[in-house]
Amino acid sequence: MANYTAADIKALRERTGAGMLDVKKALDEADGDAEKAMEIIRVKGLKGISKREGRAASDGLVAANVADGADGQVGVLIELNCETDFVTKNAKFIELADKVLATAVATGTDDVATVLAADLDGTTVQGAIDELAAVIGEKLVLRRVARVVAPKVTVYLHKVNKDLPPQVGVLVGTDEAGLPVAKDVAMHTAAYSPLYLTREDVPDDVVASERRIAEETARNEGKPEAALGKIVEGRVTGFFKENVLLDQAFAKDQKKSVAQVLSEVGGTVTAFVRFRVGA
Repeated sequence: MANYTAADIKALRERTGAGMLDVKKALDEADGDAEKAMEIIRVKGLKGISKREGRAASDGLVAANVADGADGQVGVLIELNCETDFVTKNAKFIELADKVLATAVATGTDDVATVLAADLDGTTVQGAIDELAAVIGEKLVLRRVARVVAPKVTVYLHKVNKDLPPQVGVLVGTDEAGLPVAKDVAMHTAAYSPLYLTREDVPDDVVASERRIAEETARNEGKPEAALGKIVEGRVTGFFKENVLLDQAFAKDQKKSVAQVLSEVGGTVTAFVRFRVGA
């Protein structure tokens, strides 16, 4: 039997982020030599990357950064995925997310392919992701990168589970006047999942589809022909109130819309982005 202790297993797990069974097998094969076991874990993990390609990476975390830029502030939000919540809270995975975020900030782009090709600790971001995937034994994916540039950018990160890193992230860009309510708007956005900032941002084909569905529904309900126009417009307005940030009823005061809350402080939201892990 290989000569190693429970403390050796724990130490190697902390170094690699690999599962207990994989660590024990590697130590057995290495006859208790931790450095050799580390190499075995990496080699076997790298060989298994292609086998993991088809697996779902629907867990993970979001991370964000806001810094001053030439045109005000720049906010960057990333979503890094893994397969299980066990890896989500792994220190190595969290450390990788921080490094990927820093690289995304440095690249100045929200293009995932560009970020993946950028340099990180002597390899690329993709290379660093593959290396950690090799030792952890799970599929890891940089799914999304977003940037918001505005006079002021506010970030809100929400923990769905108190034992895990944040899995909902929001960036809200405002003018200076909107800053006093920006955090509340960001928290509202996290909870209410708007798809668009203004009605004008909703694609014409989406509006046309909602109008068509509303008309067909009203006809199927037997509504009078003379009332159809008003009913349809009312239901389309309802769609806007559900999906457009500025039209939504404000989370902290349902009697007001988000637009009204901003108007009270003379502020404007210029952009927003919301990520929920796996959604």
